[in-house]
Amino acid sequence: MNNMIGKMLDNRYELLEVIGSGGMAVVYKAKCHRLNRLVAVKVLKSDLAEDADFRRRFRDESQAVAMLSHPNIVSVYDVSRGETEYIVMELIDGITLKQYMEKRGQLNWREALHFITQIMKALSHAHSRGIIHRDIKPQNIMVLRDGSVKVADFGIACLANSANTLTQEALGSVHYMSPEQARGDRTDARSDIYSAGVVLYEMLTGRLPFEGDNAVSVAIQHLSSVPLSPREINPDVPEALELICMKAMASDLEKRYASADEMLADLEEFRKNPEVDLDFTIEDLHRETVDEPTQYIPAVHTVSKAQKVQEEDEDEEEEPPRTMSTRKLLTIIGAVVAAIALIVLLWHAIFSDLLGGEQTPTEFEVPDLFGMTIDEANEDERVKGIFEIEQIGQRASKYEAGTIIEQSPESGKTVKGNRTISVFVSSGAKTEKMPNLVNKEYRDATLQLTSLDLDLVINDPVEEYSSITKGYIIRTIPEYGETLQEGDSVTLVVSKGEQPKPVTVLSFIGIDIEIVRQQVTQSGLVVGEVTQRASDEPYGTVIEQSINAETQVDAGTTINFVISEGPAMPDYGGDDATTSGGEPQP
Repeated sequence: MNNMIGKMLDNRYELLEVIGSGGMAVVYKAKCHRLNRLVAVKVLKSDLAEDADFRRRFRDESQAVAMLSHPNIVSVYDVSRGETEYIVMELIDGITLKQYMEKRGQLNWREALHFITQIMKALSHAHSRGIIHRDIKPQNIMVLRDGSVKVADFGIACLANSANTLTQEALGSVHYMSPEQARGDRTDARSDIYSAGVVLYEMLTGRLPFEGDNAVSVAIQHLSSVPLSPREINPDVPEALELICMKAMASDLEKRYASADEMLADLEEFRKNPEVDLDFTIEDLHRETVDEPTQYIPAVHTVSKAQKVQEEDEDEEEEPPRTMSTRKLLTIIGAVVAAIALIVLLWHAIFSDLLGGEQTPTEFEVPDLFGMTIDEANEDERVKGIFEIEQIGQRASKYEAGTIIEQSPESGKTVKGNRTISVFVSSGAKTEKMPNLVNKEYRDATLQLTSLDLDLVINDPVEEYSSITKGYIIRTIPEYGETLQEGDSVTLVVSKGEQPKPVTVLSFIGIDIEIVRQQVTQSGLVVGEVTQRASDEPYGTVIEQSINAETQVDAGTTINFVISEGPAMPDYGGDDATTSGGEPQP
């Protein structure tokens, strides 16, 4: 059993169950006790967490990814700052694109177009903020119930040790790896575009462009082979969509789409007109090969290092005496200038101390800029002339628009060299319209609210009788269409099912209990406790009931009864003995 199940992270996230596992981390379903919502928590595996540099890069990348906000990207809510390295993300109610394709097989081109467009929009947003995914594959793309997709694991794959890229563990990713990644070269946004092209190829054809017995053989094919065109496998694929797919997968970087936006533009043109004539062909995308005749190449004369040194010495000896003296003179002058500069610096350092002169500080404490505007921060005495303020982005928050909500380095830290403070500025309160949750199951409704990423406070549900199915939403507070802001409180009114119909209680006094039992059941009530008491009524006759006749009660209400145990026996003992004739004495 996983020893993390049941563990509470930072006294906030309770790990409930494992919902996924990869080479770097384990993903848990968890409950956030602060906001009373379900989330996904990705915890870095313990063997990787032991590497301090890896932990630092994991945290830095995760914090950068947390700045992304796009409907086609899985939202990151929180990043750990304690001993356990983890990322808190939205919990997606759906399946991976890989699982979807395994169920459906080859997708029709319209469905593939729908999915790839959303994937490219996610990549466009991330690339615009300098984040490269580096591991785009169907396993990292979630398909929701409404047909939308969300890309997961942004910025994490790049932290994997490149030396392990082609191990057996990486076999799942190597099929989508760009040629430059396979070579170990520097990657950029075009690497993600190549991987997205492979995903599109798989959706259109139902197969991968390259297969092999191991990761290395697949990687070599990415470097040297050209896959079959999609239309050779599936003739139903429109020619223009095939061209878009093959351009995204061009092995030559210069012939591939330069940006996600460029590919999106072609996808949009194709969506408007599937017969669109693009300005390139598949032949244009192939690597250029130079076809030269066989010719004699003369041997290259190689010169040893010793020969080079000897030739350089001979060259110097051949220079005129005037040139040599000039060089020596320049060398002497340079040495004298350097010595004078050194003496001046030493004199300043020594005598400024002796004379009580002020020293220029070499370390500076980072001020707290939270809540200031950038102009206010630049005018602050702790900043002016010491630090440079650089805005690297903005995001919605509950704080006033234009004010600083996050800074790096954090306040209180001491810096030496780099004195730039990078800040995020608030764009004002993020707002969303209250979604229509009526007739949705309670859990689905709460998941939809948490996906708004407004840190809403979801109150305990209020239950009411309704004709709506039990456990489903009757109404919401606020109502559908009203504006929601960061931290707003939401109440969901949940159905208890239909209200029981009222029953009028009859009078059961004087009726035998067995007959009463039948009448009570038929009227929708329940017979409760039956006790006995002596009375003049025959045994078993009801002499008392717990609910009075003509009273209105809900169906299913319990009613108790007291029945007669018969009349009391007379006492014939003592002086009151009867005569022989049986008559009592007067």
